[in-house]
Amino acid sequence: MTDGGYGDFEFERRFLVRDLPATLRDAPALVVQSYFLADEGYALRLRATAPGVDAPMDAGTDPAALLERYASAVDLCTLTVKGPMAGGTRYEAERVVDTGVGLQTIRRGGARIAKTRWSVWLGDDGWVVDVFGGANHPLVVAECERSGPVTDLQIPTFCVTELTDDARFSNDALANRPYSRWRAGYEAELAASGPRFLQGFGRNERLQGP
Repeated sequence: MTDGGYGDFEFERRFLVRDLPATLRDAPALVVQSYFLADEGYALRLRATAPGVDAPMDAGTDPAALLERYASAVDLCTLTVKGPMAGGTRYEAERVVDTGVGLQTIRRGGARIAKTRWSVWLGDDGWVVDVFGGANHPLVVAECERSGPVTDLQIPTFCVTELTDDARFSNDALANRPYSRWRAGYEAELAASGPRFLQGFGRNERLQGP
């Protein structure tokens, strides 16, 4: 994340996606990450990223097997410490680690997650869209991150509802309580309450397209 004068903090807003337009699927990266601590918003994460890899993501996806299959394509491993989310802001300190050491560490433990990450430019912002596999299938989450507070956001129409303040959808929470275990209850909750978009971040604008 680019330092905009806020130090080791990330600023993001996150949204549930039902159908990702095919036109956005042009810059994939396989992400396999292990959480060695995930408790009440505090997390210690090790992530391996393989750019250009569009691995199949379904309910049978095994993060460890994917890591073995695409290990030679991994060109970045990062170790990250995070604090709890508060109002779209979260403490995050990240360090690049040796790829070989990172891969071996992920192989040896942690609660693993696998996803394909698509990077796209929409309106005035860069977005990432994560398509989860394994126990978190069929979850898809779109995220806009900036170097300062994410205000006056152009929200793509494929974003169904906002997840920014819902701790259940953080990756560290999903590592230990996968989406498939509580999806039915959440879908009923969403059907009853309807979509929502947070109003404390300036003006929300719905972005048509792509």
